[in-house]
Amino acid sequence: TFETFANEWLSYYATQTKVSSVRARKIALKHLISAWGHLPIRKVTKHMYQARINELNKKYSRNYIDSIHTTGNMIFKHAIRLDLIQHNPTDSFVMPKKHLTVKEIEDETLQEKFLELDELKNFLSLTRKHGLDLDLLTFATLAYTGIRLGELLALKWSDLDFKKKTLRITKTYYNPNNKQDGYEILTPKTQKSIRTIMIDDMLISLFKDHKHEQKKLILKQRPIYKNHDFIFAENHGHPRVMKKVMLRLQRLLKYTDTDKHITPHSFRHTHTSLL
Repeated sequence: TFETFANEWLSYYATQTKVSSVRARKIALKHLISAWGHLPIRKVTKHMYQARINELNKKYSRNYIDSIHTTGNMIFKHAIRLDLIQHNPTDSFVMPKKHLTVKEIEDETLQEKFLELDELKNFLSLTRKHGLDLDLLTFATLAYTGIRLGELLALKWSDLDFKKKTLRITKTYYNPNNKQDGYEILTPKTQKSIRTIMIDDMLISLFKDHKHEQKKLILKQRPIYKNHDFIFAENHGHPRVMKKVMLRLQRLLKYTDTDKHITPHSFRHTHTSLL
């Protein structure tokens, strides 16, 4: 059946890629199994495949539909490689268009996902005044480097060169359940994600101040501090969880007058916009 083979493919896929990618494929796969799980895989036709994606397109975003289609395509290609089917039902597939209403377009326009320069300056100024531990360094680094949140939380002091004023990105943090010690350090999102970034004197100064404070914290917390060299570490030594960064951001946004939908990833868009 399609379900049996899809689960076999998922097990194979798990040996080829990161756990975060497997999780994304597993979530997308549910939408295909719910439609054809009981059918022999050879019975899934081009018409059935196109109709299912068209149906899902009415409910979900373009990015999510892309993920579902990519998953389906990989499964059927794998079935062809194993001679289980002769024809791929994803061949000649046409991605359905997303038709937005005027209201949806206006809402999307209102909810801009980045900060303008004056808005960023104001936000960082408020963060300097009202922020809690690590807040200023976190959001200043995200905004002035454009790195992803997972890349930020995986940073170690060995990635930072104070003399050359560079930050080396070689890994990312993965922790879907937001448990302090339930994380994994994975390879970056893509090969091109491995990069070295120049940083300015303002960030260098913030990092130096934080390193000084962290050394004092490690001495104070010596019996329980697990020192793995993480820059953005809590008082137990493990990296800060993503959920806490999001909650801290929501707290700080209350001090501003922005009505934009700002998330930690918005600082990556902000960085691109400012460039």
